Amino acid sequence: MGEWSEYFEDYPEENPANWVNGRFDPAAAARLRELEDRNRAVARESQALQKKMFQMATEAKQKAMSRDAENKSHNSDDTGL
Repeated sequence: MGEWSEYFEDYPEENPANWVNGRFDPAAAARLRELEDRNRAVARESQALQKKMFQMATEAKQKAMSRDAENKSHNSDDTGL
């Protein structure tokens, strides 16, 4: 007995991946798989961009806190004179 892929090559109607909404339609199934692949790629890219945005926001907050602390120390030095 060969591999499943060989069997499905000989009998494509037996491959559940070739059925869409209860109809045997290998072309529509291929388009659907392609669309799902693109959607997954977009989701991965979106997730990466979101992670980068959060990282940039965290860095900006840290810089602002550092700058505020530095300004406070300069202001307290000026008032002591």
